[in-house]
Amino acid sequence: MKHIRRPNLRSLLRRSHLRSDQTVGDAPRVLILTPVKDAADSLEEYFRLLFALTYPHRLLSLGMLESDSGDDTFAALTRGLPVLRKEFRRAGLWKRDFGLSLPPGVHRALPEIQLERRTVLAMSRNHLLFHALDDEDWVLWLDVDLIDYPPDLIERLLATGRDIVQPHCVLTPGGPTFDQNGWRDRGRLHLDELRDEGDLVRLDTVGGTVLLVRADAHRDGLVFPAFPYGHANPKIRDDTPEIETEGFGIMADDLGYRCWGMPNLEVIHRNE
Repeated sequence: MKHIRRPNLRSLLRRSHLRSDQTVGDAPRVLILTPVKDAADSLEEYFRLLFALTYPHRLLSLGMLESDSGDDTFAALTRGLPVLRKEFRRAGLWKRDFGLSLPPGVHRALPEIQLERRTVLAMSRNHLLFHALDDEDWVLWLDVDLIDYPPDLIERLLATGRDIVQPHCVLTPGGPTFDQNGWRDRGRLHLDELRDEGDLVRLDTVGGTVLLVRADAHRDGLVFPAFPYGHANPKIRDDTPEIETEGFGIMADDLGYRCWGMPNLEVIHRNE
């Protein structure tokens, strides 16, 4: 059996980048949200990257929702909460099971299970959002299974000034797009095909691996559809409504918001 390393949050706290001389001023408050399932073997890397963020930690809040895990993800996160609450502005952990369990040997990317899987993921995102969002100015959706991203990720996303923006999720630097839920032109163009357009490009939909959203957009009703959405929107693919993060992009368009991507700001996902 593969050995699973548990997150040593107290060790991370000792190595934290939080310093008393970090400038806060009028910088916005950011809520980082992460739905997790069977994530015990990802937590150490997740928190290593999180603690390395250069954005002032006193302006960062954390919210995590654990669902349907077969490992001790929830127990590990529960044990770490006191440390997280000491390091960040606040931290919350919730549990909600949706009854989604994949048979042994079935990969989560199998096309036949995507409607059910992404319906549950959309519900988990919304459940977490409604519990965790308080007075923050921005929400950063952050997957648990990333293995690398720049420490100034938040600063670079905020610097775009856009209401909804995502970086480029790949498996290897300069490689093809991994999170293909962010696209343009009815799914024909992804970020790896838009690198030559510059550092900031328009998208019709977004992926949720890393996604920065102005909190007021969520407060205005922008959520992740847990049902096929967009029958009346001309940007859907082949007149097929979208779901979850792609449905989010179409809903954003209907609400008057625009989605953007950063082809040259790469975050690295674990190779599944």
